[in-house]
Amino acid sequence: MNSTAQADRYDAIIIGGGVAGLSAAQSLGRALRRTLILDAAEPRNRFAGHMHNVLGHDGTPPAELVSRGLAEAQRYGVERLTAGVHRVRDSTRADSVDGTGARELVVTLDSGVQLFTRSVIAASGLTDELPEIPGLAQHWGSSVLHCPYCHGWEFRGQRLAVLATSPMQLHQAQLLRQWSDRLTYFSAGAGELPAETLQRLQARGVVVEPTPVKEVLGDGTAVTGVVLEDSRSIALDAIFTAGRLIPRDGYLRDLGLEREETMVGSFVKVDAMGQTSHERTWAAGNVAAPMATVPASMGMGSFAGAAANGALVNEEFDLAAAGKNQ
Repeated sequence: MNSTAQADRYDAIIIGGGVAGLSAAQSLGRALRRTLILDAAEPRNRFAGHMHNVLGHDGTPPAELVSRGLAEAQRYGVERLTAGVHRVRDSTRADSVDGTGARELVVTLDSGVQLFTRSVIAASGLTDELPEIPGLAQHWGSSVLHCPYCHGWEFRGQRLAVLATSPMQLHQAQLLRQWSDRLTYFSAGAGELPAETLQRLQARGVVVEPTPVKEVLGDGTAVTGVVLEDSRSIALDAIFTAGRLIPRDGYLRDLGLEREETMVGSFVKVDAMGQTSHERTWAAGNVAAPMATVPASMGMGSFAGAAANGALVNEEFDLAAAGKNQ
């Protein structure tokens, strides 16, 4: 819109204020770019009390790391707004202040407010859609878990189970045997196991239970066991599982980005620096890489921020060489 003030225009808008988004913001802020983080304040790991396998931050609450990261980014002039994003689209001539149709992106918030930016970094993560088993979601992040490397040490030697939701959980079961020899594999969600697979698991002492889980039991703070469909009960200390992974990327639909079909769903396709098929859009963290851990998401965000700045630098030189102001 021609009435849009310059105050609504940014070099970069980052959608998502977790570790990927904050790492991107820090790179851009230190590069003297006017940067805005739009954060819905619903991080994927908000259910976990502590993080592990994060060098230098072992045992740190996720919210504390994010708070520190935001403070660091804000020291470099990065702005933050708590808001949901409805859509991102390419600008048109009617959007520009001077009517030139300068190439940029329009970010529309859920509130209807429009912001303008030369680049966008999607770092909005994903949602874990858990199996609808009573008691399972209530313990998510404490004793119902998904990552052996993040939580295996804390439950080493204890009574563990893998609740299969697909054949992929077979790998999870094999991994968890490293942390405990008291392991049950609830295989109903993975279908019938081949005889060779069953023999491999049993050879390592893994108990394979084909009866579906009816309910997860707890004492108010942690899992204590499960009840099966045949009414049998099994005592447990923790359950590892994986829900359906749903990227929070609906706001990118108008950009027509290329996607990559993976074993866990469809995700925005990015290159090594996080760039999507759109020249002004990058993606970092779980929104593009569902298996990325906290350290990996940090690295992706840092790369994406640097790549976005590099693209802006090139654009500024191109415009200068063409005799246009920037």
